[in-house]
Amino acid sequence: MEVSDAGVHGMINIPALIILVILTAILVKGTQESATVNAIIVAIKVTIVLVFIAVGWQFINPANHTPYTIPANLPGHEGFFNHGWGGMLGGAGIVFFAFIGFDAVSTAAQEAKNPSRDMPKGILGSLAVCTVLYLLFGYVLTGVANWTEFEKAGKEASVTYAIQNHMPGYEWLATAVTVAILFGFSSVILVMLLGQSRVFYTMANDGLLPKLFCHVHPKFKTPYKCNIALFFFVGAFAAFLPESLAGNLTSIGTLFAFVLVCIGVWVLRRAQPDLHRPFKTPLVPLVPILGVVVCSAMIISLDRRTQITAIGWMLIGFLIYFAYSRFHSKLNTPEPELQSTR
Repeated sequence: MEVSDAGVHGMINIPALIILVILTAILVKGTQESATVNAIIVAIKVTIVLVFIAVGWQFINPANHTPYTIPANLPGHEGFFNHGWGGMLGGAGIVFFAFIGFDAVSTAAQEAKNPSRDMPKGILGSLAVCTVLYLLFGYVLTGVANWTEFEKAGKEASVTYAIQNHMPGYEWLATAVTVAILFGFSSVILVMLLGQSRVFYTMANDGLLPKLFCHVHPKFKTPYKCNIALFFFVGAFAAFLPESLAGNLTSIGTLFAFVLVCIGVWVLRRAQPDLHRPFKTPLVPLVPILGVVVCSAMIISLDRRTQITAIGWMLIGFLIYFAYSRFHSKLNTPEPELQSTR
């Protein structure tokens, strides 16, 4: 959106809406189709990432990694979360949306053949592989081009910029990376829409949301009405919100959810120590405490606008709960006692 003498002008992100239409159609068709499409997308983007790491390694300039962290006295980087280790934490908070697909795997546990075995392997295995790829990718990118070039040029497509300006002869790779970025966002959107529809489906079954969200398609056996509702809701954000705000809101929402999960693990371990747990979090309460501290620090590192907007969304959530869920929830409704049949 921009302001000129003629008034205020905006822009609708049509490509984002087209991608959402395609992904919603796939989700309505079925889980198997969604898994197949996601596997193809992941294979393509991982291949391109590996090619960039392998090719870009020979163009690394060690001087670009000296110093390895942003100096504290650099103009424009005042504040704890804008330089040094604090800057790393602040950067991690901004790009945390890259890790949101892993927790979404657990929301599809009811559709897995052996969730107690497959869920931990899938989540921890994919998390380990992707973390290594992220670290190598970031190391190569900042080694090929100095980070100050991205800041001065205002380049959001920093990978494309680095290839075109510092990797002669590999201009074709810039196009491939652009495709990988598009596929990467698409796969994340697909997984998150899948996970969110299952969350809403379960909440609707428990009476926390209207029954609309748990209607299953008679042929495809998917919560199709929920998928369609999510398309309109997510589409409004994708079409009209700036990418940076949408990304930061996604990160802060996921970080806050992780804080609650860490607290929940600790509380449940103390309140119900004998509960059957096919997979147990190790070193409780140390791991939950570290999770709460690190995730909270990343929330604090995000900009004030994102924090205020997130608080507003949480207030809307409270409003929905007290206006609808509190009076329709089945969770607090005692089951009727079985009568004796002598």
